[in-house]
Amino acid sequence: MTMTLAIYGIKACDSMKKAFTRLDTAGVAYDFHDFKKAAPSPELVRGWLAAVGADTLVNRRGTTWRQLDADSLAQAADPEGLVALIVSKPSLIKRPLLSDGHQVSVGLDSPLLP
Repeated sequence: MTMTLAIYGIKACDSMKKAFTRLDTAGVAYDFHDFKKAAPSPELVRGWLAAVGADTLVNRRGTTWRQLDADSLAQAADPEGLVALIVSKPSLIKRPLLSDGHQVSVGLDSPLLP
C-alpha cells in the first residue's frame, strides 16, 4: 500500500504553486494542508522540528519572521516557545513542506518532489 504524499503550505505561495505543478505533471497523488485554513498541531510541529531541525523548518528570511517583535523572537529561542510560535504563525514554516509518512522535507529541492 502506498502512502499519499502530504504537502503543507499556503495556496497563494509561489513555491507552493511550483510544487503543485510538479506533482500534477508527474501524476503524484497528494493531500494539501492549507495553513490559512488550519494551523498545524503542536505535535505535528514537534515532529517536523525533530525531523528537519529549526534552521531548515523556519523561514528566517520571510516577512513573517522579520515582523516578529522582541518578545516573539525571545520566545523562539526556547524549543516549546518556538513550537507555540509556529502554531500561532504557520507562515513561519518554509514551503513547501512535504511528508510521505516516513520522511519530512522542506523546499523545492525536496527529494519527495518529482
